[in-house]
Amino acid sequence: MKKNQLLKYLRSNGCKLLKEGSRHSWWHNPEKNTLSAVPRHSEINDILAKKICKDLGIKPIK
Repeated sequence: MKKNQLLKYLRSNGCKLLKEGSRHSWWHNPEKNTLSAVPRHSEINDILAKKICKDLGIKPIK
């Protein structure tokens, strides 16, 4: 899956970019107070995308 598609999905579910690290972007879900790291690759494995959604407490992306 494309990273831009995942980031759009995260934003639509109320998640916000917390900070940019050297290799990952840290995303925060203020509603559930959870964090997850999103790698800076242009393609993100579907399994990893589902884990990121799970970490942030939102419904997994399809």
